[in-house]
Parts: sequence; structure tokens; C-alpha cells
Amino acid sequence: MNDSDVTDDTAPDAPRPLVRRAEQVDYESVGAADGMSKGVLVGPDDGAPNLAIRRFTLDPGAEVPPHTNEVEHEQYVIDGEYTVGLGEEEHVVRAGDSLFIPAGVVHWYRNEGDEEGAFLCAVPNGDDTIELLEE
Repeated sequence: MNDSDVTDDTAPDAPRPLVRRAEQVDYESVGAADGMSKGVLVGPDDGAPNLAIRRFTLDPGAEVPPHTNEVEHEQYVIDGEYTVGLGEEEHVVRAGDSLFIPAGVVHWYRNEGDEEGAFLCAVPNGDDTIELLEE
């Protein structure tokens, strides 16, 4: 069996099962954020018809400015501890915590610790406009 994917006998145009190894995920810096990187674990380019699952990392000292998105976000913290702003509230989150950020809610991130923070984020496939807000 191939080390990077799983196949079955589905129609050629049907979505195919996939296993992506951690070392196969490419990460890129997130433009407006200082110290944040994003890797797409599974998404529409892989045939996933409804959701994309991404992994974000927050370096120590990372700051992501206040912004809104047109789509909802479901997040699960997998490493570290960092602060998340949701609307007017601040929350310190750590591994094992989960978040729901409805579309249009102002949110931001700040890692004041000495260790990297990381979270999984699921979003619906399709267009998403990100609006950066003045602080």
C-alpha cells in the first residue's frame, strides 16, 4: 500500500480516500500575521467536497491582528497555550480546548509564551473574504 494515500474501487471522478502524512504537509506564512504559519491537511484540492482542515502554528511572540471572516471556523487546540480574542472577550486556550467562531465575529490571536502553539481549523470550502480591522 502506498504510504501517502488509500485507494478503493470508486468511480474515477468520485472523491478518493486519502491519508496524508505529517511530513507531506507544506506550510506557508500567513500574510497579515506575524509568526503564524498554515498547512492545509485536507481540502478541496484533495477531493474533499465540503470542508477544509488546516493546521496553524503560532510561534512564541506571534500576533495575528483583529479580523473577520465570511465563513465560520471550528478550531481545536493541539499544542501550547495562547490568547484568543473573540469579540470583546479574551480567552487563554491550551491543548484540548475547542472554539467555534461564527462568520463575521472579530477574532485575533497572541502567543505570549515560550512555546509554539498550534490548532486545527475546519472551514467550509469556497470563498472566504478576510477583513483586517483597525486596532
